[in-house]
Amino acid sequence: MTLSSSIPARYALLALLSASTIYCIWKSRRLLQLKLSLQNPNPNLANTKGKIFFISQTGTSKALANRLLDLLKLNGLDFDVINPKDYEPEDLPKETLVLIIASTWENGKPPSDGGFLANWVAESAEDFRVGSLILSGCKFAVFGVGSRSYGENFNAVGRDFSQRFRALGASEILPLCEGDVDEGDLDDVFDVWNQKLIGVLKGENLNENGEVNGDECASESEYEDYSDEEEEEEETDIVDLEDIAGKGPSRNSKAAATVKVAANGEKEMVTPVIRASLQKQGYKIIGSHSGVKICRWTKSQLRGRGGCYKHAFYGIESHRCMEATPSLACANKCVFCWRHHTNPVGKSWRWKMDDPLEIVNGALEQHTKMIKQMKGVPGVKSECLAEGLVPRHCALSLVGEPIMYPEINTLVDELHRRRISTFLVTNAQFPEKIRSLKPITQLYVSVDAASKESMKAVDRPLFGDFWERFLDSLKALIEKEQRTVYRLTLVKGWNAEEIDAYYDLFAIGKPDFVEIKGVTYCGSSATSKLTMENVPWHADVKAFSEALALKSGGLYEVACEHVHSCCVLLARTDKFKVDGQWFTWIDYEKFHDLVASGKPFTSKDYMAATPTWAVYGAEEGGFDPDQARFKKERRHRTK
Repeated sequence: MTLSSSIPARYALLALLSASTIYCIWKSRRLLQLKLSLQNPNPNLANTKGKIFFISQTGTSKALANRLLDLLKLNGLDFDVINPKDYEPEDLPKETLVLIIASTWENGKPPSDGGFLANWVAESAEDFRVGSLILSGCKFAVFGVGSRSYGENFNAVGRDFSQRFRALGASEILPLCEGDVDEGDLDDVFDVWNQKLIGVLKGENLNENGEVNGDECASESEYEDYSDEEEEEEETDIVDLEDIAGKGPSRNSKAAATVKVAANGEKEMVTPVIRASLQKQGYKIIGSHSGVKICRWTKSQLRGRGGCYKHAFYGIESHRCMEATPSLACANKCVFCWRHHTNPVGKSWRWKMDDPLEIVNGALEQHTKMIKQMKGVPGVKSECLAEGLVPRHCALSLVGEPIMYPEINTLVDELHRRRISTFLVTNAQFPEKIRSLKPITQLYVSVDAASKESMKAVDRPLFGDFWERFLDSLKALIEKEQRTVYRLTLVKGWNAEEIDAYYDLFAIGKPDFVEIKGVTYCGSSATSKLTMENVPWHADVKAFSEALALKSGGLYEVACEHVHSCCVLLARTDKFKVDGQWFTWIDYEKFHDLVASGKPFTSKDYMAATPTWAVYGAEEGGFDPDQARFKKERRHRTK
């Protein structure tokens, strides 16, 4: 019988069966396939040359693949590590043993290097012409790398590979294991999976029933495709990653729920892995979720070499400014993140919480230690060093989302009690937190894009309703009587062409000021696609700012600039321009007196005159003439 004549006969037979019968046959086949693959691992697997595919974006999965390769070699198992971009998927039916370590990237999609392989597998599984036995000669196992903060997209790529390979007839020798990069136990979970995998490959990791010993790494998704009500009621041994400590209870048991809640309540935000990474970047970690770091402009003004743009715009003393945060976690993974996404992410506070007084004390202690270390550094002035040991300003914008910290109001009160001003930056994803925030010196909202589409691309938010949260956060600013700021970070090719859309946002929050700054290029990173071509010139920022001011019809004007930082300030003329003179600076002592009084006050009550050198268009370009401009001598090699 030819293939063409067999197809009508096949469908004629299927037509005689009811839909429910077909489903039962299909479900039974899947259950039998999984059971056989677990109970009867190929005894010759130890003598089979296998392949380890890594689907990686930031290098995590690649590093895990190479670690696994070394371990397999130590156990006498022959494998090759494969980058899927260098592999022809048509060769998959020839493989007998495949291990996949797969990361999940944006929107539940695979990283670019693994996209072609993932698409080929998905299309083949859905194409009736391919057949469900094309990979019947292949045995496989999958380890997924993801972040639970992305909700339903957690380890979507690993889950998809597991499902598609089974649909194509491959035998899964070990249930899908899922690691969480934000939990801090990824290495431990991976090591557990490695040991079980090696046991299966050697035929040693079976219990008396012929089943794999322990399945702590198993995912619920393993059984979703073919579970009915009776099966759902049965106890399984699948447990949450957080419960791994030998053999854990099942997900359906009350014990599992108790363990998970307890873990969430006591878990520390800064895991050992995150702590080591941040400390390597110069961060001083305070307690379990806070941090402080000395700013380059603090060092600069200690030497009398100029302050940051906040010195030019608002009169802060950069050498007396402490940069800190009570929450290293964030709800976005912005493409221009200075920290290259080494900090944790989350949509709500789910960690152990430190006392706000301890955080303030710890931040000041660590900050002053870093200031003291500047003693003896060439150029540091003794009087500036003495002043630097007594901070007057705190920039709550180091990293993460400070407004997430449940006790943010108490922390701000403690800073004000010590007459330390507060400049707090929020990423506009927690509008209710903005509304409940007590008066601070200056409240910033990051406005990284002017449309829903571009914001999703630039900020890569965790929240599905991120745009609604953003707009609601802007509306919350109107209720604030103190100084409010939109902070725009221009990224050429991403968000620098949306002048009309940006201006439309002005009417929503009616900010006192709009800071417009060119993106800072922080070097190459697997988590960011930015290059130097995305960094605008100061002339570009000025042109953008002037166009926005013109759009406002005189409500906003360009007030200040800081050429060195590629930053420009728009200010409301009806509040901060008096008789032709700008009053963008802050009377800090007046502010603290107003806070201490407990009476209502507004942003106009503590404004101060802006010096001429900081005004837009001044010859100094925002550089304080009392400081000494310092330029490095650049010596280039000569042939």
